Amino acid sequence: MPIGQIAPRRLADTIVEQLETMILEGALQPGERLPPERVLAERFGVSRPSLREAVQRLAARGLLKSRQGGGNYVTESLGSSFSDPLIHLLENRPDAQRDLLEFRRTLESDCAYYAALRATEVDRDHLRSAYNHLQACYADGAEPDREAEGIADSSFHLAIAEASHNVILLHTTRNLFNMFKSNLLLNIDGLYASETETRDKLKEQHQALFEAIIEGNADEARNLAGNHIQYVQQQLSERTENNRRLERARRRGQMHPD
Repeated sequence: MPIGQIAPRRLADTIVEQLETMILEGALQPGERLPPERVLAERFGVSRPSLREAVQRLAARGLLKSRQGGGNYVTESLGSSFSDPLIHLLENRPDAQRDLLEFRRTLESDCAYYAALRATEVDRDHLRSAYNHLQACYADGAEPDREAEGIADSSFHLAIAEASHNVILLHTTRNLFNMFKSNLLLNIDGLYASETETRDKLKEQHQALFEAIIEGNADEARNLAGNHIQYVQQQLSERTENNRRLERARRRGQMHPD
């Protein structure tokens, strides 16, 4: 059997691989700016020309982008599976919220399950910080802020996805949240900020889910995550139907005023 020579590996190849891993695992997130070239070269222990070559190769593949004024950034739209026109189309469909929640129920149940099994101490600290931030939104006497609650809720669920140590689950969850970050389709939990009973229930559900993951109870975490999304779906359905009844009553009042 003939034996061929082993070609020496270029340093830029190793840097590319390292940066790819950081993007894939979420250490570098979409839209995040890379440290300055000098700082990054020192951290990797490589020369600046080799680092520069690696960055250029990743940029050519669409993973990194350079912005005017300096700096290299992870591509913001990395992994997006829907275009803006499709998002607008979904916004105008009455079943879109239901379909989104059904997908979230499956996705986040698995995220919670694997997070309970695999979370490291670093993951648990990050999850604890996200949980405390979310619970602060529900603090007694706090003025309800639907937008803030939606963002905190998304951050909490994303922290669970990160703790799952499954890069497919992580990027699917992150891209889903990014696609609808400016739309109430995703931040559904925040819709109930002014409803005390629902607000308290969400607080209890988040606490139970958080504790199950921290304690490593994988099956319980999966069930709690699924039940949480199902509860939100039920509340949304009831809210939608109540609004429809109100609109019918208003139309009747307009047609037959006293």
